[in-house]
Amino acid sequence: MENLWLVLGGIFAVVGLLGTVLPVLPGAPLAYATLWMMWLADPTSVSVTSFVVMGIFMVILTILDYIAPIWLTRRGGGTKYGERGATIGLVVGLFLGPLGIIFGPFVGALIGELLAKTPRDQAIKVAFMSFAAFLLTTGLKLIYCLSIIWMFVASFFN
Repeated sequence: MENLWLVLGGIFAVVGLLGTVLPVLPGAPLAYATLWMMWLADPTSVSVTSFVVMGIFMVILTILDYIAPIWLTRRGGGTKYGERGATIGLVVGLFLGPLGIIFGPFVGALIGELLAKTPRDQAIKVAFMSFAAFLLTTGLKLIYCLSIIWMFVASFFN
């Protein structure tokens, strides 16, 4: 049974890592499930402190993933068109590969702002803020997921 939990933990870790860039997958919660699988395999492999700290980070990252793009887009002077454009750009970018995922929110926000008749310089600023939000949240989720993967791999050597 221990091997089943470890295999499931590995699956959750990999899918959680994919969820750092794929908006349809909740990366941080899936990675957090890895800790539970590790604990089911061996209750001494994960401390209560690890569960609590990583759980708090998971909640913060999940909330930040939804709030940061809106907040930074608005902070850059963006409209709802820019916010929606960034979201559409990200979804369309999924079908265009890694570069589409990276640059889709930027292009989408830019197009959205231009459709809203925002001046070009302002639209570019909003697009960069949207892009910054994407990089920020993706980077933080990536660090979180890699930390859990490191804990998962390290547990095999203890």
